[in-house]
Amino acid sequence: MPEGLSAGDAARLKGLRRMRALALSLLVLAAVVYVLTRHHDTGWLGYVNAGSEAAMVGAIADWFAVTALFRHPLGLPIPHTAIIPNRKESLGESLQEFVADNFLREDVIRERIASAGVGHRVGEWLVEGNHADRLVREGSRILSDALSHVQETDVAALVEQALIPRLQEEELSPVVGQLMDEVLRDDAHRGLVDLAVDELGRWLLHNHDEVAALIENRAPSWTPQWLDKRVATWVHEQVVAWVADIGRTPDHNARIALDKWLRQLAHDLQHQPETMERFERLKVRMLAQPRVSTTSVQLWDALRRALIGSLGDETGLLRTRAKEELDKLGRRLTDDPQLAARVDTTISDVAAYAVNHYGHEVATIISATVNRWDGKETAERIELHVGRDLQFIRINGTVVGGLAGVVIHAISTLL
Repeated sequence: MPEGLSAGDAARLKGLRRMRALALSLLVLAAVVYVLTRHHDTGWLGYVNAGSEAAMVGAIADWFAVTALFRHPLGLPIPHTAIIPNRKESLGESLQEFVADNFLREDVIRERIASAGVGHRVGEWLVEGNHADRLVREGSRILSDALSHVQETDVAALVEQALIPRLQEEELSPVVGQLMDEVLRDDAHRGLVDLAVDELGRWLLHNHDEVAALIENRAPSWTPQWLDKRVATWVHEQVVAWVADIGRTPDHNARIALDKWLRQLAHDLQHQPETMERFERLKVRMLAQPRVSTTSVQLWDALRRALIGSLGDETGLLRTRAKEELDKLGRRLTDDPQLAARVDTTISDVAAYAVNHYGHEVATIISATVNRWDGKETAERIELHVGRDLQFIRINGTVVGGLAGVVIHAISTLL
């Protein structure tokens, strides 16, 4: 057997040796009984002699059969022995086909996932004990370690050598135009417009002096200062009122004009060659700026350091929120059968897709692994897992052979 066995393989090897010793002991016992009773053909000792003789024959025959699977009995190159070492490639292919045809099938996978209730079990696992906390802790450690090993030079190389050249070569105006078209069609931009208007109105209200100073500085030098102040105040009030009116009125003229301009821009970005060309030139000029790469790396580094800090803080908002969300998810999966069923369905769909498209490739792992083993190693590995059970064949052969010998002797005596 190979060195460096795992704890499980060591236990299997111990069990295999114990069963071999038991089967051999029965053969030796039958041989001793046969020798002691070999001159007694009648009476009850005759039955014992016949039984022990047949037991030896059965034990030796089954020993030969079991041994012939893994090696040549007594080292003799008898034909059709050492079956596994000599035919490991065909055995690996047969096992591969068996697994692919009987286990890696969509109906089998779906039935197994449905009966297992994966969604409900995941919910129970998250709720019980400190599993959610442990999951967040281990996930935070793994993610933090992964982020720590990302070098700035690698990010810079990715941006400069892969992302920026790709973006420069790719024509983005149709994509941007189509995206804008979809956003405008669904009115998804309304929330962003409302946010911008609210923030602008709030800024105008809290920055009266800055707006007034800007207007006063633009006034002619010959106008009185008091008039500049009154004009600036009036202009500021009108602008604040106008922005507030835009925020209150969904169909305001300014909103309608903005939507019209955005729709025209979306159309031109997809179909107007001049606009498309201007957009592409602007894109190339922006991406050609050295600051694009530098800023991208700096943003990434800032985000990375912030994430590492948040992941390392056990009482921080990120980890606390993650624990809360996992706990809520676990309770929902436990209490909401429909949600658990949807999770099971999703898992089944993913597993079925993987089996249908990659099941055969997964099954080839079996034959590829077996082919890498040499014949002796293959036999040893298989014997280690099934050899203990095969020793029962030898034991049963000894017992059944002995009983058959007694029956045959009895029939012979009666005849």
